[in-house]
Amino acid sequence: VVGWTVAVLCVWVSCGAAAGQLEYSVLEETPRGVAVGNVTADLRLSAAVLSWRNFRFLSSHDGPYFGVDLASGSLVVREPADRERLCGAKAPCVLTYELVLEDPLELHKMRIHVLDINDNAPLFPARDVQLHIPEFLAPGARFTLPSAQDADEGSNGVLSYSLSPSQHFRLDMGSRADGSEFPELVLEKALDREERATHRLVLTAHDRGRPARSGDAQVTIVVVDTNDNAPVFERTVYRTKVPETVPNGTVLVRVRASDPDEGSNGEVRYSLSSSTQAKLRHHFHVHPRNGEVRVAALLGPPETLLEAYIEARDEGAFGLASTAKLLVEVTDVNDHAPEVNLLTLSSPVSEGTAPGTVIALLSVRDEDLGPNGKVICSISNGGPFKLKASFDNYYSLLTDGPLDREQVSEYQVLITASDGGSPPLSTRRTLTVSVADVNDNAPRFPQPRQELFVAENNGPGASLGRVFAQDPDLGNNGLVFYELLDISSEGQTAASWVAVESSSGAITAKTSFDFEQLKEVHFQVEARDGGIPPRSATVTVNLFVVDRNDNAPVILFPVTRNGTVPVEIVPRSARTGHLVTKVVAEDADSGSNAWLSYHISQASDSSLFRISANMGELRTARLVLPTDAVKQRVVVVVQDRGDPPLSSSVTLGVLLSNSVPQVLPDFEDAWETGGHLSARNLYLVIALACISFLFLGCLLFFVCIKLSQSPGYCSRSCCCSPEELRNGREVTLNPCMASATIDVTTVERLSQTYLYWASLGLGSDNNSLLWRGEYSAADLRNLATGVGLNLPISCIQIRNRKDHINVNAMVSKFCGI
Repeated sequence: VVGWTVAVLCVWVSCGAAAGQLEYSVLEETPRGVAVGNVTADLRLSAAVLSWRNFRFLSSHDGPYFGVDLASGSLVVREPADRERLCGAKAPCVLTYELVLEDPLELHKMRIHVLDINDNAPLFPARDVQLHIPEFLAPGARFTLPSAQDADEGSNGVLSYSLSPSQHFRLDMGSRADGSEFPELVLEKALDREERATHRLVLTAHDRGRPARSGDAQVTIVVVDTNDNAPVFERTVYRTKVPETVPNGTVLVRVRASDPDEGSNGEVRYSLSSSTQAKLRHHFHVHPRNGEVRVAALLGPPETLLEAYIEARDEGAFGLASTAKLLVEVTDVNDHAPEVNLLTLSSPVSEGTAPGTVIALLSVRDEDLGPNGKVICSISNGGPFKLKASFDNYYSLLTDGPLDREQVSEYQVLITASDGGSPPLSTRRTLTVSVADVNDNAPRFPQPRQELFVAENNGPGASLGRVFAQDPDLGNNGLVFYELLDISSEGQTAASWVAVESSSGAITAKTSFDFEQLKEVHFQVEARDGGIPPRSATVTVNLFVVDRNDNAPVILFPVTRNGTVPVEIVPRSARTGHLVTKVVAEDADSGSNAWLSYHISQASDSSLFRISANMGELRTARLVLPTDAVKQRVVVVVQDRGDPPLSSSVTLGVLLSNSVPQVLPDFEDAWETGGHLSARNLYLVIALACISFLFLGCLLFFVCIKLSQSPGYCSRSCCCSPEELRNGREVTLNPCMASATIDVTTVERLSQTYLYWASLGLGSDNNSLLWRGEYSAADLRNLATGVGLNLPISCIQIRNRKDHINVNAMVSKFCGI
């Protein structure tokens, strides 16, 4: 009770806050609940802070000896500490703790010195010690007595010895080379075995504690009268160092002692002395003959100094002995890999986190000592992170650069802790650090422009395609919405043509497109994400209207008026390939839908005509036969190459004649076919032809006589050059010549300006006016006007001749016919 009272009253506390470290001292065996110091006061904090800052009290030792009262902030004793059990003979005895506070993260180190009290009495290795002393020894002889051990430290462990009173012996202290002392029994008066064979003494060991403690050993002295020399060791102290992992059977040292006696009195045997502590006896084995000291069991933790005593005893009748001290220093071996403990980790980490932000706190520990226990941490393959040593064996993991979740969403940070041993041991710890997303990416279209195509005549609501933008962000930051930017084009806004679905980007038509009216539409679509603030991007969409074959070819020439059939006159003397006419057509569509081809679908005589599929030129396919019908009818079909193809047709009348008839036949009658004439009809035709030629000969004869008698007309023929007509020169015509009108308007409807060869027959035989040259349609009109003619052109035959077009114009009415 007095001891506990003194312990409580003598609690000594000292605190140092320099460099974030607290130090306290407390006597061992202090009862539970005793306050050692106030942690919050020393840290300049209030006790209330401990709870909301997630205060943690971390210990590197086993056993809850101390703790912090969160209500008061005091450091209190949780369990009485036994210094001898915690630290053994090592001094000073220091327990290390870590104090962790969060928000912000703080780390403090606390050291508690456990002070010794005199709670252990000195103990002798054996309670009974027996000495055999020959009776013939002279006074002054010395005999080693066992040394007592005290587990306390300082003055509590310093021992002094006393011996019970005796007239034959006194107590003296001997010293060894290492400075240690041991009790010796000194013979003061010669012994007489016959007077007294046994002496019993009490050896007492006292410590210097307050109050002092003591321990006793019974010393029994047996007086013998033989063997007067004890063995003597070469050295009084044997020292050796061995690693903690030394295997059993390893020779630590070889001791040697000599005895000058002869015979059995001089033969020495070795053994562990009774002075050796009982707990150390199983660690060593001493060979009785050669003195080899071997390891018999695990020696213990490193930096332990084992003290054993080797006894050398001769084989005399009463066996004289001496002892030598064996000091075995156990050295540390790097047999423990470092331990890496994660104290706290902040994950996920926002990708907008600034460099230098602490995201984790780690502690490292190595049970080895010295360089073997010195740990260095490093980081590898960890991305933009670095390790920073806090103090002692604590490290902080910090960001060392920008984080981009779109490139790396998760990091595997490999932390390696290596000690300073040889070879070094290391431990690896992998930390998983996730990166949280922020809205740092705008939506992105694959290309700044996108082309869409729609066939014309589509229905409203038809799908035209879609736009798509990617946003690598997550959640709402990566959710993309689309909006049509109302841009004006072709006098209308884009919203009047198309609509954009906000969530999918699908583009639909709001109206039907007509390629002939609108060929393309340009507008922009904006993509906006759902982040705060939102980010956006635009894409230009070019919508092209694709043509469909919805327009049939339109025939420009020849022109039918009021349902009449245009008539072309072909002389019967025309050769094969004679140009009858040229069909000209156009198609409002484009591409292959506007590529036209010309075909003859029906004809009075399919062998007489052919048409150029690409140019539309209708020509004779063979010579005109006398048996061919005068009226020929040809249906020309103009067809495009669309799918399906569309076509138009025109019906042409062709008059086969040796001369220009006065009145064009009616081609609305039934079709004529060129069949074979019967013999009777052939004779009739020949007769009529002869009569006609005879009549015409007579008529021409009279006309020539008539003309030769008129000086106002040309002598040879009524013929003038076109230059004369173009220069406005008047030509006097035959009074029998009928007035006519030249119609060239159909020629002017062609898509190009053509040059014509014109031949106008105004009479028969030599009484005709011929114009030959290259003229345009306007020239024909001017020529006819210059000579004062109004002559209708009934047929226009067009022939391509490289760089000009030949036109044969025939007059429908002649004078006198």
